[in-house]
Amino acid sequence: MQGLTKTIFMKLRSTAIIGMIFMLVACGTGKEGTDKPDGGFNLFPVEKDKELGLQVAGQIESNPSEYPILDSASNVAAYKYIYKVRDKILATGEVKHKDDFAWRVRIVNDDETLNAFCTPGGYIYFYTGIIKYLDNEAQLAGVMGHEMGHADLRHSTRQMTKQFGVQLLLSAVLGDQSAIGQITAGLLALKFSRAHETEADQMSVYYLCPTDWPADGGAGFFEKIEASGAQQPPQWLSTHPSPENRIENFHNLAKEKGCGGRNSFDKEYEAFKALF
Repeated sequence: MQGLTKTIFMKLRSTAIIGMIFMLVACGTGKEGTDKPDGGFNLFPVEKDKELGLQVAGQIESNPSEYPILDSASNVAAYKYIYKVRDKILATGEVKHKDDFAWRVRIVNDDETLNAFCTPGGYIYFYTGIIKYLDNEAQLAGVMGHEMGHADLRHSTRQMTKQFGVQLLLSAVLGDQSAIGQITAGLLALKFSRAHETEADQMSVYYLCPTDWPADGGAGFFEKIEASGAQQPPQWLSTHPSPENRIENFHNLAKEKGCGGRNSFDKEYEAFKALF
């Protein structure tokens, strides 16, 4: 009888937990407008972001044919430069998980790909294609700030909280390795929502505002895309907010916050690009 009572209690408790999860997922929307995004509800603890990010980084770096990463020991000057940009962002005090996440940067030797991304837990990847495409350090910092914003707001695990079944997520949180494996595979194919892209753009402005870079440096990439008249933007942009809207949002938020940075470090950036 005691065993039956315990079983019933456990089932009721599990039902209550799942019910609370559904309620919180529905309510966790974060802030709107130009208020600094707060990340909203996330079923995963921060430790899971770190664990999942490390697993994804391991998968990426064990696949050099798809991700030909430049060796940091053989490309000291390039990594010194890109880490200097990262450190400047972290020093602003605006990165919520500055001390929680790795914020490790790797450069992918692929001139044909205009992309950068950041896994949960702060593993940042920049393709040489986008490095060569950008014009100055402020633009690089703007893109880096955007990618760091995704990790800092924990967008990957927030999105998976809604995308995966609650039972699978709960199993992952409780340490089920099979569930963690499924979620890790999902992370590699994850596309962010338009709302998350807008939030990451906002975070880029917040990160750059205390620096001597223009806080709207992230707009530069989209301005180049528009100026080129490209009929087909990079595939990863296809589901994002339109470049025109993003450019306007970058400029408006920087102006609203009264950010005063003006130095784009053009010459320094040209020397950086010449390393590849």
